[in-house]
Amino acid sequence: MLFNSARVLFRIWIVLIFAAAFSLHVYGQETGKEMYDSACSACHGTDGKGKAPAVVGFDIPLPDFTDCSFASRETDDDWLAIIHEGGPTRAFDSMMPSFGEALKQDEMRTILGHVRTFCKDSTWPRGELNLPRALVTEKAFPEDESVLSILAPIEGLSAVLSELIYERRFGSRNQIEFAVPFALQERAPGSWVGGVGDIQLSLKRTVFHSFKSGSILSLAGEVTLPTGNRNVGLGDGLTVFEPFVAFGQMLPSASFVQFQGGLELPADRSHDDEAFWRTAVGKTVMQGGFGRSWTPMIELLGARELVAGAKNEWHVVPQIQISLSRRQHILLNAGFRVPVTEREVRNTEFMMYLLWDWFDGGLFSGWK
Repeated sequence: MLFNSARVLFRIWIVLIFAAAFSLHVYGQETGKEMYDSACSACHGTDGKGKAPAVVGFDIPLPDFTDCSFASRETDDDWLAIIHEGGPTRAFDSMMPSFGEALKQDEMRTILGHVRTFCKDSTWPRGELNLPRALVTEKAFPEDESVLSILAPIEGLSAVLSELIYERRFGSRNQIEFAVPFALQERAPGSWVGGVGDIQLSLKRTVFHSFKSGSILSLAGEVTLPTGNRNVGLGDGLTVFEPFVAFGQMLPSASFVQFQGGLELPADRSHDDEAFWRTAVGKTVMQGGFGRSWTPMIELLGARELVAGAKNEWHVVPQIQISLSRRQHILLNAGFRVPVTEREVRNTEFMMYLLWDWFDGGLFSGWK
């Protein structure tokens, strides 16, 4: 009964907060700190660390806006969705109420401008620079996520090539990655083979980021180990080093461009080196303003062996990424890699991935 009474008092408290927010609007006192202190600090605290359950009257954990590893990852649009629609719009608790009728969007953005000041470490890239992941082009933003990718040729012998990727962020700018490929392929009509391919390890570090310019640049190095059985087509049987650069640029109207360029350098120098360059362009549309995200993209992929007389290889990859969970942390992307050159010997391939941003919640949480 005591807990129920606390919830009732909390609801009354929220009504008073709405009234205070309205009075701020009427009298023109619209500084971010003043509006935050009036509309948000009752639960989130004037210091942004969140008040204790005994103070707010409920046991739902409150976020710590001073924790840069949490606060820097979120975009303003994600926070605006929660402020405008309430917690349930992103599958959080209804104790976070909707302020859509009490505050205008520019007032919400003013409050968010103050919330951003609680993180004092500017080395953490802003979440807006975490651009949508393309099927092939690597991103510059360091992430905490797992990805299951699948590739299947739609011409020639049947095959299903999959890869399980684990990415973990450490510090403000760094990421390690571990990728294990699996293959099930038809070696000859009616003859199938399957198993683990060549495992990949990589390290990425952001060297520049600016939310003001909408730019992010990272350097990375990857090594491919000959763990697969080359004799049955599971891997190349080579150790390969792959240094590359990744760049992302925000563009107007939620559009973007991303670039990755680098080299493939076999440890066995009897094999040729290769250069590659990849570009992805896309735009994100939020359904209903705060709902499911739809991101159509197209990639242009180029590669060339670094030997005399070699020719450029080109592919285009039209695709679309869709958010599946309400929290937007489970994403699906699907498309086709279509050869532009040497089409007589290169097949069109279906590609897809299922992405889980596990920092934002469990695999089965955040759906409703």
